[in-house]
Amino acid sequence: MLLHLGKNTIINFSDIVGIFDLDTTTVSPVTRHCLAKAETEKRVINISTELPKSFIVCSRKGEKTLVYISQISPATLLKRTGFIRSLSRSIK
Repeated sequence: MLLHLGKNTIINFSDIVGIFDLDTTTVSPVTRHCLAKAETEKRVINISTELPKSFIVCSRKGEKTLVYISQISPATLLKRTGFIRSLSRSIK
């Protein structure tokens, strides 16, 4: 399955390591360091034309980890994955 991140960028669900909120996670110096390192290694892809709200860490077997910066909120991206629906089905 595929996930649309915005600005004509689509990734495979299987490549997603995590979807993170930029406002809450960048408070941590560890997260800031990881994002800065990815930036210097040219592994950050900014697809945001507006204020960025999330970053998505993706990894494919045998390839370098990529970080996508998106203007779409983590909650919206999570809804698009169908993860919340599958959780609610399993609870019933």
